[in-house]
Amino acid sequence: MKLTQILSTILSAIIKIAIAIWIVNFIYTKTLAAYDFGYRVFTEAPISPAPGRDVTISYTEGKSFKDLAKSLEEKGLVRDYKLAMVQMYASAYKNTIKPGAYTLNTSMTTEEMMKAMSPGADEEDKEE
Repeated sequence: MKLTQILSTILSAIIKIAIAIWIVNFIYTKTLAAYDFGYRVFTEAPISPAPGRDVTISYTEGKSFKDLAKSLEEKGLVRDYKLAMVQMYASAYKNTIKPGAYTLNTSMTTEEMMKAMSPGADEEDKEE
């Protein structure tokens, strides 16, 4: 074998190994990020401990969960609007939110905020 052929074989192997390492690292980091996001959906702590800070937010008819979640993030009630949006879709209150102005607190979880924006939802649950 010629020296150039040996060097090209070695270089080819190094490139393949580097690509394999990059792929494994990419999959590993994305898997950790997905796990972290999924974990936070169910365990995200409020922005601040009690007593927190009161913030008034309005919810209008036809506003999507994405718009609502962005509003919550802009007002400092949640850390990540994407996470809040997923929490809203997973909530038992997702179909009971009523339009209106609400005073929410930074010590509330997303679930508690949705419950506050769903007046009468507890009574409906008790009747069933």
